[in-house]
Amino acid sequence: MGDDVRVSNPIRANSILPAQREDIELHTADGLRLVGELARPLDRDPVATLVCLHPLPTHGGMMDSHVFRKAAWRLPALAGLAVLRFNTRGTSSVRGTSEGAFSGAVDEKYDVAAAIEYAEFADLPNIWLLGWSFGTDLTLMHGLDPGVTGAILLSPPLRFSAPEHLAAWAADGKPVTALVPEFDDYLRPAEATERFKAIPQAEVVGVPGAKHLWVGDAETVLDEVVRRVAPDVPVPLPREWDGPMESGDMNAYADRTVAAFADVPVPKPLA
Repeated sequence: MGDDVRVSNPIRANSILPAQREDIELHTADGLRLVGELARPLDRDPVATLVCLHPLPTHGGMMDSHVFRKAAWRLPALAGLAVLRFNTRGTSSVRGTSEGAFSGAVDEKYDVAAAIEYAEFADLPNIWLLGWSFGTDLTLMHGLDPGVTGAILLSPPLRFSAPEHLAAWAADGKPVTALVPEFDDYLRPAEATERFKAIPQAEVVGVPGAKHLWVGDAETVLDEVVRRVAPDVPVPLPREWDGPMESGDMNAYADRTVAAFADVPVPKPLA
């Protein structure tokens, strides 16, 4: 074998591929400091940007929820994307705790605006909102911003968002894709197809076998996201990597499992 032969290693759940990563702070219009991270490609300008809006913090959702963690660990290297993820008000993760308190999708409007503003000021290109569960409601309610290219919704429950929010996206015409698990706890593909008719340009993609939390299906999600935001990048993405690779701590969130919140009531929209 020559010295230039490189061995490919499988990309696992805890694999961290090379990227330029920096801890960031977002500052909201109502005076709060939110903690986050921005991951960018190491050796090139990003082709697009994901601003990640996480699931319900009352039920363990945070910037490190597994799909977003894997997006930040993989997509700068595999797809040339910038990935901005942060904790909404009152939410904690290994990165830290954002100031403020959970507001039932009301004052989180300032959090969404601060994240979009940060991405714009950092000259990040082609900004897409990537919402998951509660984060899809934040996207629909508060993410229709001139600086946003479009939205991708993972497991949208349509719990906090209202018909007027869908109507606004319909009128604006920005692209919207909803990835809906076959066995979702809240909204399954057939019903989602009906409800998203309110946004004529919305694309509803049912994902066979998947559940609300996408356990075991993160690769499918990342492929579908890249297909929309960076169509020149071939998918499926590589499942192996022949360069340097680190491993992340998978034990940090043992208390953030579904079982840990089984008896916690899911918040309802404020009247």
